[in-house]
Amino acid sequence: MSGTEHLTVRREGATLVLTLDRPAARNALSLPMLVGLHDGWAEADADDSIRSVVLTGAGGAFCAGMDLKALAGDGMAGEEYRDRLKADPDLHWKAMLRHHRPRKPVIAAVEGHCVAGGTEILQGTDIRVAGESAVFGLFEVRRGLFPIGGSTVRLPRQIPRTHALEMLLTGRPYSAREAAAIGLIGHVVPDGTALGRALEIADRVNACAPLAVEAVKASVYETAEMTETDGLAAELTHGWPVFDTADAKEGARAFAEKRPPVYKRA
Repeated sequence: MSGTEHLTVRREGATLVLTLDRPAARNALSLPMLVGLHDGWAEADADDSIRSVVLTGAGGAFCAGMDLKALAGDGMAGEEYRDRLKADPDLHWKAMLRHHRPRKPVIAAVEGHCVAGGTEILQGTDIRVAGESAVFGLFEVRRGLFPIGGSTVRLPRQIPRTHALEMLLTGRPYSAREAAAIGLIGHVVPDGTALGRALEIADRVNACAPLAVEAVKASVYETAEMTETDGLAAELTHGWPVFDTADAKEGARAFAEKRPPVYKRA
């Protein structure tokens, strides 16, 4: 199982839990964290016993974005990982889900600050849960920076454009309730319970047929920017093969026999 000093990995049944673990810096992105994230996504993709991923943060925060002290010239922690970046110059973008989409559903469990790069990573997740005191926002313009993790492209596709532009152009913070109202997150829960709710959702995902789940996710993203005609055609390429799987037959048998299905990814 992968992991680094700033990214912990553990299993909860069929769910892989990735925890941004640099609480003294509100889990600001570091090189060890990015390497750990990259390896965590790769592990989830490669291991068929993993059916979902939960991404969360340690110490009451999700992620405060890039380490600005390092950006200002104070040095980035984890220089021993520099060879990984040299070997794969795209590693950090894959880690931040800018240039990689995991096959398995990714559920974000947010407490505290989820700003700048944190909000950018959030946009690469599929289902989002936040504690009621969580804070969101893209602060880059206030610091003379650009939200280059994908937000100028993704955010207007995920929430109404007027809200996306306000978030991008003002750099102001958003409460969890406001983030839910504009559609950035799906659930607001009492503080300290976001991870528990995310794991509950993951358990519901894990109880479903994994081949069907992965095909549905792939179809949603592939067809998002297509015309309806093209999207419906593409949907068939993902959907029809699912009906010929052993899992589909098991689902039908379990329904007829009034018992829980046992899916084997076949």
